[in-house]
Amino acid sequence: MTHVEERSAKVGGGGAHSILDDPNRISVELSSRRTGMSFQRTRMSAERTLMSVIRTSLSLIGFGFTIFQFFEHLRETDVLTESGRAPLHFGMALVVLGVVMLVVGIWYHIQYMLGLRDERERLAREHLIHGESAYPVSMTLIVAGLLLLIGLLAILSMAFRTGPFG
Repeated sequence: MTHVEERSAKVGGGGAHSILDDPNRISVELSSRRTGMSFQRTRMSAERTLMSVIRTSLSLIGFGFTIFQFFEHLRETDVLTESGRAPLHFGMALVVLGVVMLVVGIWYHIQYMLGLRDERERLAREHLIHGESAYPVSMTLIVAGLLLLIGLLAILSMAFRTGPFG
């Protein structure tokens, strides 16, 4: 018995007739499979969107921290004698902007994925799609969380001139 026939036996009762005998049922079966796959594509698209937020946040955090460290080093070695703190504040502002952008991106991603899961579960309960495949743990979300922690550590280090980045 093929997978399609096994599925039709579960859904439609089986017997002597298979899903292949009824063109309407095979159309519904194919449609529900395509819709289920579209949820997977939408999930992967949301992951790519979060990856682009991570890339941009990482650039802002890294560039801001580099500016901060560069001008702090110039100030400590007395190459930069003026007391202006604008470059240091600019560097810190870039790091804060990167962290804020990451927080908003993570929040949006979580809200979007929860809505997508709710919609997928509703359609599966109504037997409009197959809900057999589970969503895997989002490695992108884990990486975003780790980058958020690093960004927060960088802000604390810059603000108090201590810690692993000080």
